[in-house]
Amino acid sequence: MKALSILVLFTTSLSAHTWEAGASTDKESLRQHILEEWMQQRAVSMQGEIKPVQVASTASTLNLAAAAAANAANAPAVAKPFLAFPRLELKWDKDFLFVGSNGLPDHGMMVGITAWQQQVPLPQNYTGDNAWRIPLHPVPAKTPAIVEGHFLRGAIALGVNGIPIFNPQNNRGEVSYEIGELDQWGGHCGRADDYHYHITPLHLQAAVGKGMPVAYALDGYPIYGLTEPDGSPIGRLDECHGHENAKVGYHYHASTKRPYLQSAFHGVVVEADGQVDPQPRAQGVRPDTAPLRGAEITGFESAGSNGYKLSYQVGGEKRSISYRINGDGTYPFEFNNGRSGIVKEVYARRGGGGRAVGQGGAPPASTASGFVLTSPEVVDGGNLPKDYTGDGSGATLPLEWKGAPAGTKSYALIMDHLAPGNEMKSYWVMWDIPAKVTSLPKNVKGVGRLGVGFRGEPGYEPPHSQGPGAKTYVLHVYALSAEPKITGSSSVRREALLAAMEGKILAKADLSVVYTRGGEAPPSAQPRPPQSGGQPGGQRKPWMQTHGAELDSSGDGFVTLEETLEDMKAAALKYDADKNGIITLAEIDAAGDIREGAVFAGFIYRHAFELDANQDSQLTSAEFEKAAKHLFDSTDLDHDGRLTPQEVQSAPNVRLGNPGVPPK
Repeated sequence: MKALSILVLFTTSLSAHTWEAGASTDKESLRQHILEEWMQQRAVSMQGEIKPVQVASTASTLNLAAAAAANAANAPAVAKPFLAFPRLELKWDKDFLFVGSNGLPDHGMMVGITAWQQQVPLPQNYTGDNAWRIPLHPVPAKTPAIVEGHFLRGAIALGVNGIPIFNPQNNRGEVSYEIGELDQWGGHCGRADDYHYHITPLHLQAAVGKGMPVAYALDGYPIYGLTEPDGSPIGRLDECHGHENAKVGYHYHASTKRPYLQSAFHGVVVEADGQVDPQPRAQGVRPDTAPLRGAEITGFESAGSNGYKLSYQVGGEKRSISYRINGDGTYPFEFNNGRSGIVKEVYARRGGGGRAVGQGGAPPASTASGFVLTSPEVVDGGNLPKDYTGDGSGATLPLEWKGAPAGTKSYALIMDHLAPGNEMKSYWVMWDIPAKVTSLPKNVKGVGRLGVGFRGEPGYEPPHSQGPGAKTYVLHVYALSAEPKITGSSSVRREALLAAMEGKILAKADLSVVYTRGGEAPPSAQPRPPQSGGQPGGQRKPWMQTHGAELDSSGDGFVTLEETLEDMKAAALKYDADKNGIITLAEIDAAGDIREGAVFAGFIYRHAFELDANQDSQLTSAEFEKAAKHLFDSTDLDHDGRLTPQEVQSAPNVRLGNPGVPPK
């Protein structure tokens, strides 16, 4: 095992925290006090470890103590900008600096996001073997690895506060900053509720000073701000958006427009599965959630010890999510959905992820590894056959389970779905299933007791989605140590059953099924062939880069807005089967992938859901026109009303959903 030098860890806990400013302090007096105290208390072991210095708890004091410790420890130069953030755990060997953190910054988060996928910041365990690593001796690559269109998963750099920085493009190839996905600090949360930036965090210069880098690319080269370290203007930059000088060697520079970060890796990196490899893994505790259209995040604050509250509004209605991070590994959430009411869930961390485990209170025992739920009709994550939906006969799905733990006295079953707005809807509530029963036939009758679904109907309420797109429903079977005691058992809902099962759940097995409107997955839900110009892994060049030149119907070398709108109109007519001026998703699916007669025809087939800005499952001429104009305006960089070949070839990825919302 390699010997590691260990830098001072001033806070032993990596728990959640607040970011409120401390009391003002006379810095010069404080500096003298800290240095004197540090000289008295420092102790360096034979292994190079510096023991923590006991100092006052203000942020200023900690920063000064960290700086003093760095000088004495003779830490590698790469470590020094990280020392302004005393919550970090820093270690190094001869090859790498290892940066440990809990993934939460000391500044505010989330405020200002207008394109939100309902994720919230949760701490991550970026420590030990899962810490970030920065090469101490970066090696120039023979051929720089281009960032755009690549490395769309995971981080490409690390802020000096220990927060990862992802590609400016999200995993759909869109620039997150330009479509409203980022907060006022340039960050947001991923599917694992992991906070990260997508642009260079220039605000960190306030903590480290303009002469220090604000980040390090994962190839080991530093990223500086908008000037050289000595304050002079930036000179000519190379294809990686960096250059070399005698004082600091090779380094990158940030920018306030594209590329925002390095545009390519000057140093050697390994790309695997769409990301720089190796790098730490984030671990989620909740299912990933869908975008919430029209939501704007207005506040995020600490709510007591290890508690948080995120406030947002939709259509002028104020809503919020409050949650806590408990020491026992549970995460109670309360979703205040405005007029739709309040929903409570408790999630528990289990290895690589988590599941909701009930309403309030303590979680059940850990899911037994051998307790599994299956169906002879659908595999886990597969499409729910039409017969078991509201588009079919509405039959109950046949189920089988095995591996229940010893002591199981009965079973209960719930089928639910997390709808937009964090509304949990239930479709099947059943309990008092005898312990000897390990399967339910299709259209089961006479077994157990039935509650009501979210509509208030007794028994099974088959999914009958009113909106387009695939939706996931989860069936849960609970192995119980005792029968739940429910009084007044008529109209028992999911929440009442969960409350009655609290403390009695020995194990839980889940089966996820997917239902797309219309029953079985229609052609639009199936994987569609990539457009020309496709990238590996489903990544595509922006549509305008691939097809924009074809919109030049006059052949004069330029694309006008009129040509763009006329082509979109002609393409829409090809899908309007009944010629009523309104195109349904069913008409689009029936027509299939039209490739001739209009450039936008194939585009409509692939992006029908995104074009439906108001999500009413109908596309109007106004929606088509708005989308076409949005694509044109996003490409018309000089705003002269026509697209040159150069503008077409540099066209960005843009968000189609509700294109009337300006990008941030």
